[in-house]
Amino acid sequence: MSKEQASVEEEKKEQVQVISEQPNRLEGVASKKAEASGKKLMLLALTALGVVYGDIGTSPLYAFRFAFSESGQITRTPENILGILSLIFWSLTIVISIKYLIYVMMADNEGEGGILALMALLVPSGGRKKRWIIVALGVFGAALLYGDGMITPAISVLSAIEGLKVATTEFNDYIIPITVAILIFLFLLQKRGTQGVGSIFGPVMLVWFTSIAVLGIRGIFRAPQVLRALNPWHALDFFFRNGWVGFLVLGAVFLVVTGGEALYADMGHFGSRPIRLAWFSLVFPSLLINYFGQGALLLSSKHFVSQPFYALAPHWALYPLVILATLATIIASQAVISGAFSLTRQSALLGEFPRIKIVQTSSSEIGQIYIPLVNWILMIATIGLVLAFKKSDNLAAAYGVAVTTTMVITTILAFILTREKWGWNMAASLSVTIGFLIVDLAFFVANMTKVADGGWFPLLVAVSVFTLMATWRRGRQLLAENNPFDSLSLNDFVHKLVNDPPVRVPGTAIFLTGHSEGTPPLLSYHLEHNQALHKQVLIVTVIIQDVPKVPPSQRLNIQEMELGFYRIKIAYGFMENPDVPQALRDAGKFGMDDESNVITYYIGRQILIPREEKPKMAKWRKELFSFMARNSALTTTFYELPPQQVVEIGIHVHI
Repeated sequence: MSKEQASVEEEKKEQVQVISEQPNRLEGVASKKAEASGKKLMLLALTALGVVYGDIGTSPLYAFRFAFSESGQITRTPENILGILSLIFWSLTIVISIKYLIYVMMADNEGEGGILALMALLVPSGGRKKRWIIVALGVFGAALLYGDGMITPAISVLSAIEGLKVATTEFNDYIIPITVAILIFLFLLQKRGTQGVGSIFGPVMLVWFTSIAVLGIRGIFRAPQVLRALNPWHALDFFFRNGWVGFLVLGAVFLVVTGGEALYADMGHFGSRPIRLAWFSLVFPSLLINYFGQGALLLSSKHFVSQPFYALAPHWALYPLVILATLATIIASQAVISGAFSLTRQSALLGEFPRIKIVQTSSSEIGQIYIPLVNWILMIATIGLVLAFKKSDNLAAAYGVAVTTTMVITTILAFILTREKWGWNMAASLSVTIGFLIVDLAFFVANMTKVADGGWFPLLVAVSVFTLMATWRRGRQLLAENNPFDSLSLNDFVHKLVNDPPVRVPGTAIFLTGHSEGTPPLLSYHLEHNQALHKQVLIVTVIIQDVPKVPPSQRLNIQEMELGFYRIKIAYGFMENPDVPQALRDAGKFGMDDESNVITYYIGRQILIPREEKPKMAKWRKELFSFMARNSALTTTFYELPPQQVVEIGIHVHI
C-alpha cells in the first residue's frame, strides 16, 4: 500500500474514536450527590426547581382547560370534572412519582440520565452495529425531543400571555406580538449563557409553586367535595360514561406529565435525591392543589370559565400573576433549550451526529453551553409555530406526541436494562414493564389521534433529525468498510528512524489520529515530503467513552518511545467538551507552556466524493452525508486547537 493510499485510508474515520471499554466508576460523582444532606441537599433541591421542573410546573396554565376543549363533546358536568381530576392525579402519581422518580432514575449512567445516556449504558459503542435496533430506538427517542424543544416555549409563553385576556380585552390584538418578542429575547439571551440568570431560576420557581398552591387552596374552599377525585373510581367511571371520546381526552391529560423526560435527563446535574425531594415536598403537592382548585372553581361556578387558572386569582392579582407566569414559562423554555444543547453535544460526541460548534458559556459549569446552529433553528421553528397556530389551544394538538413516544421507548429500554444489568428475573421485569406500558401506550394512542391536527409537526422534526443521524452513522460505517486502516506499527516506524535518522528540527509536532494503533499516514506523508521531523512528536488520539465524564486522573494514557516519540490517548466522557491543548498542558511534560517551544498540529480534512458503482447507500443519502461532513465543525474548533498552529491537509475520499 502506498503512502498516499494509507493517508487516504487513515482519514476515513472520525477524529473522535468511541471505544467500548469503560473506565472505573467515576470517583465521587454519584456518591457525593447521594450523600448530599442538610443545607446542601436543600440548596440542590431549590436549584433543581428552576432547571428540572419548569416544563411540568407550568402545565396548570393550559392542561386542565385543554381537557375540555380537546373534544367539544366533553361537557363540564360534576362527574366529568371529577373524572378528569382523578385522571390527572393518578397520571402524576404513576408516571412521574413511581415510574420516573423511583424506577427510571435507578437507570443512571455514572450519575447521568437521559435516553442517550441510557442507550450508551445498554449498548457499548463497540457493539452498536450488532444491536442496531436498540440504537435506533435510542436515537429516535432523542430526535423526538427536538420537537418538544420547539413546542414547549411556544405553548408555555403563549399560554402565560393569554392571561391578559382575563384582565382586559385591550391586549387581545397584542398577544401574539408580545409572545414573539419574549421568545426572540429568550433565544438572543442564550449566547450570553445562563450562569447569572440561573441563580434566580430556583427562587422564582419557588415563588411560582407557592403561588399556584395558594390559588388552588382558594379554589378548593369553594367546593371541598372536589377532593373526592382522589378516588380512582372517578377516573374509571369517566371512561365508562364517555367511551372513546373520554379515552381521547387522555391526549390532553398527558400534558400534565410532559416534563417526565426532563426529570431523568437532568439527573446528572443534581443527583436523584434533590430532584425527588423537590418533587414530593413542593412540586407534586402544589400541582395537585392547583389542579383541584381549578376543578373546584368549575364545580362552584354557574358561568362558563375559559381560563380556570387565572380565574382562581382575585382581579387585583391578575397582572402580577401574568408576569410571574411569564417568568415561569421563560424558565421552562430555558430548561428545554439547554436540554437540546446538551442532547446535541451528546449526539456529536457519541458519533451519532456531525461535529458542531459548541461554545462553553461558563468556566465552572461544563453543562452550560451554547450551540448557535441549534439555537437559531429552535427560534425560527418556535416563532413559526406561534404565528401558524395563533392560540395555545391549537398548539395543544401538536404537543404530547413527541414526549409520549419517547416515554414508551424509555420504558422498553428500561426493561432491557432490568434484565441485562440489574439481573431481574423475567417475571419481575415483565410485570413492571407491562404495568407502565399500559399507561404509556394509552397516552400514546390518544396522542396519535392528534397527528392530523398538528401532531405531525414533532413527528416530522423527529424523522428529519433521525434521518440525519442515521445517514451520518451509515456514512461513517461505509468509510470504515470501504477503506480499512492498514499501516505500519508505530514501534516499527520509530525503529526504522533509529537506523536511518531524518533531519530533526526544533519544536513539537502533534498528529491527531482516529486510530489508537499504527502509524498515522499523515506522519508518513509529512516525513516523505518534508524530509524532516520535529524533535518531539506526539501521536494523539481522542477517545470518547460511554460515560458522562472521565476523572482527570484517568484522562491521559501516555506511552513514551524512542527519539522523542509519544503515543497519547486522551479520554473524555460524552458530557465533556474535548480540549486537546489543555489536556496536554496538564500532562506537564511536553513543554506546552514553554513559549520558546514551536508547536504544530497536523490534521486531515476529508473531501468526500460519492461513488456510482455498487451503491450501499442511496445517492441522496450519500450527498446528504457529504454535505454534513463539509459543514461539520472544523477539527480545529471542536478540539480547541489554536488556529495559527494548525496545518491541515485535504484528502479526497470515495464513498
